[in-house]
Amino acid sequence: MENEKREKVLSIKDLSITFKTSAGEVNVIRGMKLSLYKGETLAIVGESGSGKSVTVKAIMGILSNNGRIDNGSIEFNYHRGNEEVKEDLLKFSKKEMRRRINGKRISMVFQDPMTSLNPTMTIGAQIMEGMIYHYKTPKKEAYKKAVSLLELVGITNPEKRMKNYPHQLSGGMRQRVVIAIALSCDPELLICDEPTTALDVTIQSKILELIKDIQKKTGISVIYITHDLGVVAKVADYVAVMYAGKIVEKGTVDEIFYDPRHPYTWGLLSAMPDLDCEDDKLYTIPGSPPNLLHKIEGDSFAPRNIYALNIDFRKEPPMFRVSDTHYASTWLLHEKAPKIEMPRELRQRIDSMLKEAN
Repeated sequence: MENEKREKVLSIKDLSITFKTSAGEVNVIRGMKLSLYKGETLAIVGESGSGKSVTVKAIMGILSNNGRIDNGSIEFNYHRGNEEVKEDLLKFSKKEMRRRINGKRISMVFQDPMTSLNPTMTIGAQIMEGMIYHYKTPKKEAYKKAVSLLELVGITNPEKRMKNYPHQLSGGMRQRVVIAIALSCDPELLICDEPTTALDVTIQSKILELIKDIQKKTGISVIYITHDLGVVAKVADYVAVMYAGKIVEKGTVDEIFYDPRHPYTWGLLSAMPDLDCEDDKLYTIPGSPPNLLHKIEGDSFAPRNIYALNIDFRKEPPMFRVSDTHYASTWLLHEKAPKIEMPRELRQRIDSMLKEAN
């Protein structure tokens, strides 16, 4: 599917990031490679601490001061009028990022809407702020657009809501307002960092539907950060599975859910609650993620992998190609590796998911 028609919006190449801590240097992102195309949704999944949020903070240029980019590039392609511009975001200063990229071309929706909104400003003023700052939009025009954005994100009585303060809205409405702010400057890329974590389940699915709907209308590209595979199944076109600062498997959403190849992905899928499961215990991946203060020899997942081979403890696996769109970094895919099937319970679960889908 890597056809020429797909327009690349973002390309991360060999990204490495280290944080200085009191305990020493922590290599949190280790040679990350990733691409995103126009109008598509990419979900980045993995346990807490796998490097998902650090990756998007690097894209936004909002890494904390003890973070250091050791290597790599983040190429962003966007349109300025009729010309196409390609720039490496890592070459921008924080000030340049704020002026040229953040909120204007790349917007972000954070986990907790309450920390994203200013409690002392009305909702209307907060939506209009970006348009006035980035595009010098006249106030009247910005007001009109803000009202229509509130309508777009499904808020009733938008004119009245413009005068409200954040504390006067429910959590779900606040998150909708945050999405309206994120969309106010017509960005080409929307990053959602666990946008529904703080919300209850019914509101959660409405917010996910809303983002999908907006994507259809505007053709915007979306990156989702989540550890919830249920969310991934609903929204993503492509999935990248992260572990210990690296991508260990990537593919289309169907490839990852129906034909996973990495033992870590098997573990994540097995740990999803399932109503049809006869087992009364929920699966958990044994052990815990590696301490990135220490240099990792071999495959970072090897100590937790019951299928680990001898080579896993000595040499890091490359990305093996499963199909044009599907790659996984595990020695089990080497032609000389023993043939190991995914766990039986997971196979049964995938078969029943396939039956349901058909």
